[in-house]
Amino acid sequence: MADSAGTEQSIVLQSNETSTTRVPLWWGILTGLIAAGAGLAAGEFVAGMSRQLRSPIVSVGDRVIDHVPKGLKEWAIRSFGTSDKAVLIATIFVVIAIAAMIVGVVTVRGRTDLGIAFAVLFGVLGGSASGIGRNTKVIGVLPSLVAGAVAAAVLVYGHRLTQPRTRSGASPTTAAAPVAQSMLPAVGLNRRRFLVSTGGIAVAAAVVGSAGRSMQGRFNTALERVGVRLPAPKTSLPALPTDPALTTEGLSPLITPINSFYRIDTALSFPNVSLKSWRLRITGLVDRERTYTYDELLDRELIERDITIACVSNEVGGDLVGNARWIGCRLDDLLADSGIKPEADQIMGVSVDEFTAGFPVAALDGRDCIVAFGMNGEPLPIKNGFPARLIVPGLYGYVSATKWLSEIRLTRFDTEQGYWVPRGWSALAPVKTQSRIDRPGTNIAAGTVAIAGVAWAPELGIEQVEVQINDGSWQATALGPSLSNDSWRQWWISWDATPGQHLIRCRATDGSGATQTEQRADVAPDGATGWHTIRVTVAG
Repeated sequence: MADSAGTEQSIVLQSNETSTTRVPLWWGILTGLIAAGAGLAAGEFVAGMSRQLRSPIVSVGDRVIDHVPKGLKEWAIRSFGTSDKAVLIATIFVVIAIAAMIVGVVTVRGRTDLGIAFAVLFGVLGGSASGIGRNTKVIGVLPSLVAGAVAAAVLVYGHRLTQPRTRSGASPTTAAAPVAQSMLPAVGLNRRRFLVSTGGIAVAAAVVGSAGRSMQGRFNTALERVGVRLPAPKTSLPALPTDPALTTEGLSPLITPINSFYRIDTALSFPNVSLKSWRLRITGLVDRERTYTYDELLDRELIERDITIACVSNEVGGDLVGNARWIGCRLDDLLADSGIKPEADQIMGVSVDEFTAGFPVAALDGRDCIVAFGMNGEPLPIKNGFPARLIVPGLYGYVSATKWLSEIRLTRFDTEQGYWVPRGWSALAPVKTQSRIDRPGTNIAAGTVAIAGVAWAPELGIEQVEVQINDGSWQATALGPSLSNDSWRQWWISWDATPGQHLIRCRATDGSGATQTEQRADVAPDGATGWHTIRVTVAG
């Protein structure tokens, strides 16, 4: 009997070893991917249950943005421009997919403990990202924890699908099976059963994930924005003059279209703002804290201004700058109603997702600082800060242009810093005088062509733009209309392009008579400098 029991145990072990070693690699890869997908889908579904909950992927991405080194951030913007967030999301998916494939292989080959451990880690990391840090709430851990639990369950189920069954249908490793049953020959891995089961899970995950995204759409503010009708500003601007860009191909338009306006911020997904509950609070070092509804702000005296804003990450010749016609109420009037205490030296804008940007109280020096509700004749687009944002002429956006504004806090520079300052950027960030060549391109045909572009020096205005071709003398260009000192100006000059290689550079002189510096400086810590230079090849 002892020999019989030993033989039985040997057969069972041999069967287990055979089933373990012959599980195809692709089974594990597919199991891992489906487990990760099912987990993420479950997380999306839970996130759709409340406005306070967010997608695990978005939460992780936000924490990456919060902690990414300054150099890596600049590299991402240089390499991908306004697509940097899409690249980050794609990278997170790729990292999860690679990890899931590895863990899936390990799991189906017998190490279910490692599979469960990975899923738990997946949920804990996502939960930490969702519940700790900027724009998070403790309840935010739920989507990631559910995602981890679902991924663990699918991994365990995937491992079970790889276990061969005996001819009678029972697993050969079942301890309670009779000796005769356990000695029945095992049937090989059932590919059809595996594919049908995992395929069903994949389809279910797709349905659940889509439902979750659809549920999150309930909190989308797009429909509320469509219903907004902005009052006419008391100080409306005259109609725009004829745009020189209409007759100069490639020249930036006088007013940047909304769909072309740059977007640089720290939000992977737009905040879900409801006008019914949205409030703008005036807090901090003020005599009277105030709270305003959207309608109350629209009832104030509104103004309309043409203002160019720029991102500090805009390199010489870059496109992270735009000119728009903004509508809103004056910031100085709004703060006067609350009364600014003498010790306050910083105005801190706080967004719905808790991003902060601070600029000096001294900026209320008569310039047209605006709490903006409209852009180019329509309510602020969601990507540009609906329902309200700050526009401060002459300061880079990272210290002033808070989007999705929820609070204006009077504070001090020695007690509080905006989001980017502790990350190595200057606390004071006046926009530097800059000019850019929009055309010609780098490869053109010989003949008469236009060299054209834009220049900006908010607050001071542009008095002159000059162009130098190769090492020749500087030539004054024609200037487009001046909408305001806070708005950029277009410029152009005719050039008889001859065959060969040519260097073209430009420089601007602002309203104070100062010409922008030739000295090249990086965007960090307070904005790039230098003359924009392009190399043009003219075909013979």
